[in-house]
Amino acid sequence: MELSEKGGVENNGFVQNEAFDDKETDTSDQEEMPKTCVVVADPVEELVLKPYAGMPKEVLLKFSSQARYRVTREVLFWLTIIAAVALVCATIAIIALSPKCLDWWQASPIYQIYPRSFKDSNKDGNGDLKGIQEKLDHITYLNIKTIWITSFYKSPLKDLGYGAEDFYDIDPMFGSMSDFENLLAAIHDRGLKVIMDLIPNHTSDKHRWFQLSRNRTGKYTDYYIWQDCPQAAGSITPPNNWVSVFGNSSWQYDDVRKQCYFHQFGKEQPDLNFRNLAVQQEIHDIIKFWLGKGIDGFSFSAVKFLLEATHLRNEPQVNKSQNPESITAYSQLYHDYTTTQVGMHDIIRSFRQTMNQFSSEPGRYRFMGSDGDEKEDIEETMMYYGTTFIQEADFPFNFNLINMQNLSGNSIFEAVNLWMKNMPAGKWPNWVVGSPNAARISSRIGKEYVNVINMLLLTLPGTPVTYYGEEIGMENIASENVTFPEKSPMQWDDKVNAGFTEGNSSWLPVNSDYQSVNVEVQMTWSNSTLNLYRELAALRNKELPIQRGWMCYIWNDSNVFVYVRELDGLDRVFMMVLNFGQESTIDLKAIVPSLPSEAIVRLSTNFNNAGKAVDTKQITTETGEGLVLEYKTTKPVHTMEAFQGKCFVAEKACYSSAFNLLYMNC
Repeated sequence: MELSEKGGVENNGFVQNEAFDDKETDTSDQEEMPKTCVVVADPVEELVLKPYAGMPKEVLLKFSSQARYRVTREVLFWLTIIAAVALVCATIAIIALSPKCLDWWQASPIYQIYPRSFKDSNKDGNGDLKGIQEKLDHITYLNIKTIWITSFYKSPLKDLGYGAEDFYDIDPMFGSMSDFENLLAAIHDRGLKVIMDLIPNHTSDKHRWFQLSRNRTGKYTDYYIWQDCPQAAGSITPPNNWVSVFGNSSWQYDDVRKQCYFHQFGKEQPDLNFRNLAVQQEIHDIIKFWLGKGIDGFSFSAVKFLLEATHLRNEPQVNKSQNPESITAYSQLYHDYTTTQVGMHDIIRSFRQTMNQFSSEPGRYRFMGSDGDEKEDIEETMMYYGTTFIQEADFPFNFNLINMQNLSGNSIFEAVNLWMKNMPAGKWPNWVVGSPNAARISSRIGKEYVNVINMLLLTLPGTPVTYYGEEIGMENIASENVTFPEKSPMQWDDKVNAGFTEGNSSWLPVNSDYQSVNVEVQMTWSNSTLNLYRELAALRNKELPIQRGWMCYIWNDSNVFVYVRELDGLDRVFMMVLNFGQESTIDLKAIVPSLPSEAIVRLSTNFNNAGKAVDTKQITTETGEGLVLEYKTTKPVHTMEAFQGKCFVAEKACYSSAFNLLYMNC
């Protein structure tokens, strides 16, 4: 490197500011600064600046304006926008095409509890609300999520408590309002739902409203149906020939008011006057009270009796030649003027509207069932569903399987088909096989049919309703001295009083078979009625074809009833072969040629058969035996012309195996 005073590059690495320079130059005695040292160096290449982390804004802007960076950025921006729009559109499409999810009252069986007979917690021999709370684990063990508790309002307990003395209070026999609130909280903590009974048609004659009405006090004067009763020779002549459900005249003379009041049931249960709007409002207030407490729904009972004809004409006799004076039984008259009167459905729909006010919160839909048992007219029963535009009950309870006169494959088919073919399109079916007002399955049709009836119940489309104890095959009490044999205490174990109470006795005697027919012992038996029920409930909850798929009738005769459950888009099909008669062998492949030659037994009333393969050309079942067969096919029965008119679906859905989701349009 050559040093020179001329040429080269000036090094300005340190430059004094002007203020400093001026100060220095003003000093007169400072020596003259030496000349700048010039360095002559070899030429160097210009440095290329590249983007780097932490670059300042000025450098960043320099590079961002270059085409290669700008185009890339714009491409990524528009790709993000397109992806977001596509995602939104796909979400909207999925929502639009997805079927309605089954609500809680559709997805689970309903377990009906008669509280006085379920579990006694205080040793007084009567079941109570705390007892129900103690046994909630049994409900979850059954794979059930909905409980229906029958009436527990404060009551003199005439007609087993269905005539309330106070709709706003709990009968002391069952506990307190605090006990109810604790029970409700425990039910909801387990993810369960609870339905209550409400019988709006009548009250107890001990009710405050009736006491005020019989004294003609203010607005309560016309809360009940009062009529003058002619008197002659010291006897009372009723206004007409109307007869109560329990027999004898529907009119009862009241010494206080000096008139007769009307009662469709017992004389201790006077009918409310639903043509009085104030009475209707009272019932709406009761509904709001309990929904406000947090219950999940109501079962409205005896609603067909809400209104009576105002003209008070005699009802026509079934046997016109019978002496009118001898008519005392309810069955001896046609009840044209005391049931299902014009305006009755409007009242029920108004109940629905009140309940809808509490159904707006997501996941808190309030269920409404009705007791619309019209044995003589299935079309009248279906009216309780409401119409396409006016909502009424979610479903009227279906007692067809209880009302059967004789048991056979054909009678089961007829009971099922009667409901399915008459049910309005888009509505949801239900099936009841036991009730506090009917003999138990074992006593009604025989112990050998309990398992197959439960298999039918839990594989039909719709909501199954099980009366407590039917899951273990309880029987009526075999005693002539017992008034309510179907309400015997629940059999929990083989200890004294079947574990129902630790007291000395129970309000009804425990059935003598409790040592072998009880929950505790059946939990240990793999082939028990209890474990079969539990497995069937789990199958229903798990398998979409059984939960919400098509049902098609395949075959029925005096012995067997055969049907399939299948879902569009899913190649897995379930076929039920249920025997309600004698031993039978059937060639199902001859009936459905597309059936595979073999099917697998998914569940059987005999657990030993589960997992076995059966020949579809020769399926043999014994008396009371039931099979749930599983097979795969690409030709579902509901698409076959030969089965048109034999297939039904309530909440139609189609399965996409590619996306593993359900959609509607298929």
